[in-house]
Amino acid sequence: MWHKKGVKARSRSRRSRPPLDSKRLEELALRYVGRYSTSRAKLAAYLGRKIRERGWDDKGEPAIEALTARFAELGYVDDAAYALAKSESLSNRGYGKRRLDDKLRLAGIDDEDGRAARLLSEQRSVESAIRFAQRRRIGPFGSGNGDPRQREKAIAALVRAGHSFALAKAIASLAPGAEIDAEALAENSRFADV
Repeated sequence: MWHKKGVKARSRSRRSRPPLDSKRLEELALRYVGRYSTSRAKLAAYLGRKIRERGWDDKGEPAIEALTARFAELGYVDDAAYALAKSESLSNRGYGKRRLDDKLRLAGIDDEDGRAARLLSEQRSVESAIRFAQRRRIGPFGSGNGDPRQREKAIAALVRAGHSFALAKAIASLAPGAEIDAEALAENSRFADV
């Protein structure tokens, strides 16, 4: 980046960070979990990346797994709580179970820790699909010119948001301004997905 003092001004301002040792690695991990909600796998990936960036200057190999396990025992990192919070957040924003599954897989959450989060997502599936449809003006919230291509795009948007095809089709098929019966939507989509 050019500056009035030239390119060298930027390179002088950037100082090189010292390589990590066990103490600095733990301090870095504490700062990270203090600032972000995270999972064990995400914490381990972050620490591994920092070691690659800065290097390692201590006896033996870095004990990343032991450090993340200790943080989990102390309650600094809780995969089940992280998964539940992620489920709550995605449901509130209108995303479905498949989107949650993708996020949990990326965060390294196993099936046991993600069970409650998946259950919550299933329970709120219709509510979150309606919220997504409202935000994107789909189905009963749209202007509704009756164009089949717009309906297909609306269905595709709901499916990409993680909702089942049957639920997406049911919501996109509702006429603009139609009254929404959440129980009927849940019942229809449940039988269509079986």
